[in-house]
Amino acid sequence: MASDVTPHVYPARWVPTLYFAEGLPFVAIAMVSALMYKNMGIADAQITFWTSLVMLPWTLKPLWGPALEMFKTKKHFVVGTEFIGGVAFGLLALTLPLDGFFKYSLALFAIIAFNGATHDIAADGVYINVLSPKLQAQFVGWQGAAYNIAKVFTQGALVFLAGQLETSIGITRAWMTIMGVYGAILVALSIYHAKFLPSGGAATHVMTLGEGFGTLWDVIRTFFQKKYILWGILFIILYRFAEGQAIKIVPLFFRAARDHGGLGLTTSEIGIVYGTFGAAAFVIGSLLAGYFIAGRGLRNSLFLLCCFFNIPFVAYAFLAITQPTSLAVIGTAVVFEYFGYGFGFTGLTLFMMQQIAPGKYKMAHYAFATGIMSLGMLVPSALSGLISDWLGYRDFFIWVMFATIPSFIMTWLVPFRETEPETPPPGGA
Repeated sequence: MASDVTPHVYPARWVPTLYFAEGLPFVAIAMVSALMYKNMGIADAQITFWTSLVMLPWTLKPLWGPALEMFKTKKHFVVGTEFIGGVAFGLLALTLPLDGFFKYSLALFAIIAFNGATHDIAADGVYINVLSPKLQAQFVGWQGAAYNIAKVFTQGALVFLAGQLETSIGITRAWMTIMGVYGAILVALSIYHAKFLPSGGAATHVMTLGEGFGTLWDVIRTFFQKKYILWGILFIILYRFAEGQAIKIVPLFFRAARDHGGLGLTTSEIGIVYGTFGAAAFVIGSLLAGYFIAGRGLRNSLFLLCCFFNIPFVAYAFLAITQPTSLAVIGTAVVFEYFGYGFGFTGLTLFMMQQIAPGKYKMAHYAFATGIMSLGMLVPSALSGLISDWLGYRDFFIWVMFATIPSFIMTWLVPFRETEPETPPPGGA
């Protein structure tokens, strides 16, 4: 594989910043937007439905991936989407004081999502095309760590800052500031990457639109011709079925008043719980899982990984039933769940890499797998608010434990096809 690594574009200068930029908009829409809308008075059902729906571009991104091969270089798309994303966050901040802020901000979140999904395609293209296989393995840990740092920074530091600002300048101005910070960071990263990011290769793979659609059709056709592919799709969808329902409701549950079944945490306390307690547990779980799978192999590890991933959701049922007031108790429950999340999620990632991706279109088929995974999250996330409103927080998190059952069944039944074994990297994203 070709490499254009030179001293001024050594991977350590651009891999962490590239994947930090990739993580920011995704986490902002997937998690932080829910808390912002909650504090601004939007109902849970509306929050979960619309903030899930605007994430559809991450599911559909393989459809326009081949078109990116036709124009400029992947660096152009990375730099351009980062700048556009920064501007869009700035415009979003300006919509928050308006009477119709919900619909205006959602429209901008949709633009940010499409833009962010396009950024992901180009960023992964730079990584794969520029780095040799040896360097890809060497820097995959940096890639995962940078993405997780974006998650911690967003859910922890920025949410904590939002909480502090809410008490001093008001809720609307506080979240205007946070959205402005997102925008400023992305614009700064676009300027940085304009200087330090390698090109990622010229637009030489596809010369016409017809060839682009022909390539896309071949990617789709060969994807569905893989052995056991329907089993694999069901596994990818159902592995995160319970998580898809819980992920949107947890911050809303933390923020909701105690007399409404919530924990009544302040925005800053939620930032502390996620950014301090949860962050370290997630990273440690991810790192340990890599070594665990390396020693046992994915086939022998997968059901245990599924247990680690799903059983810790009982922590939220415990919190909803007992409604503790101690931040230490709440933080301990989050540590338990986040450690299991980090440990167990690695199993799904490696299954897609080793059982779905191998073949003629490895990168494209991995993108299809991640798109299916996003779809599997989108539907239960969109419906979670309605279920939570119907059941109440306590019974909702009890229901989430029942919702883990399909994951266990599919993990036990999913067949493995023989592929060339790959060495799993320690850690995960």
